Amino acid sequence: MTHVLVAPDKFKGSLTASEVAEAVRRGLVAGSGDPERHRIECLPVADGGDGTLAAVIAAGFESVTVEATGPVGDPVLTAWARRDETAVVEMADVSGLGRLPGGRLQPMTATSRGTGELVAAALDAGADRIVLGIGGSACTDGGAGLLQALGARLLDADGREIRFGGEALAGIAAVDLAGLHPRLPDVDVVVACDVDNPLTGPTGAAATYGPQKGADPEQVHSLDRALARFADVVAATTSRDLRDVPGAGAAGGVGFAAVAVLGARLEPGIELLLDLLDFTRHVSGVDLVVVGEGSLDRQSLHGKAPVGVARRAAAVGATVVAVCGVSELEQADLEAAGIADVHSLADIEPDPDVSMREAARLLEELAAERLVRHLH
Repeated sequence: MTHVLVAPDKFKGSLTASEVAEAVRRGLVAGSGDPERHRIECLPVADGGDGTLAAVIAAGFESVTVEATGPVGDPVLTAWARRDETAVVEMADVSGLGRLPGGRLQPMTATSRGTGELVAAALDAGADRIVLGIGGSACTDGGAGLLQALGARLLDADGREIRFGGEALAGIAAVDLAGLHPRLPDVDVVVACDVDNPLTGPTGAAATYGPQKGADPEQVHSLDRALARFADVVAATTSRDLRDVPGAGAAGGVGFAAVAVLGARLEPGIELLLDLLDFTRHVSGVDLVVVGEGSLDRQSLHGKAPVGVARRAAAVGATVVAVCGVSELEQADLEAAGIADVHSLADIEPDPDVSMREAARLLEELAAERLVRHLH
């Protein structure tokens, strides 16, 4: 019997990781001719960005639904997840680009407050370890909203709370941490982070990611100065200047707030998530592992889910093949990452619009006609 583990990430804009895994499973069953000869298990994965919550819930975590503050201040229905004393919070699901009303970018005023509200909810529920996935954020507020939701007071020169968003940080004069959630010192906060940008400067949060969130060059400059002001005040308050810690610029500076104020650790997202999903147990005794994401490109080689899964699978001697929408990698790149072969939707459907729209059907067809060869 061939033991197969289907462990893909999402196909962004088309399918969730669970939908990808299920389409591949259906195709393998249909194309195998004798499904009794094969054991096929699905384990959707994520790397800390959008899809993280769904992946851990699919793996057995309990979903806890809450109402929290969206990136522009409106209430949104979201969730966090828990298993035993571990909580998982996905920033993208509450403070992400996908939560912007009408998709309208708000680079100067978007807030991370909702993410902090989810962390507070997990603390109130007794979590001893909080895993915070911070990919896909809509804001560049340095994590100011996150801190405010956890009890910090961020004050202007008149002693008033500053407004939402990175723009308001230009007027910050003091940070009062006396009201921070009392359980924080006793809780392990771990941030899934795959970038090494500092908070400020030419490779900082505003310069690197601000344009993706709608900031024009003048706004990028303003946000960078505001973040620097925030870092100055935080350093004066905590007696530690951590703005240049690798990863401080992640998620518009949430990495900075987490490290400098919450005492968090930053860890590679896919490695952290695979541990949460108990990947080592799932991959034990597996012959074939199917990884995947929408686009396999140079970024995939630097901490993305398919390569992270492939490395873990290689440790137990499993063969790894990939499915994707499109691949831009050479065979040598794939082999260096531990991926023996790749099958893309572009191989059977040249029209990218059709590929995006009918990804599930095409994946099933791809698995039944091409991926199935790896079962024999």
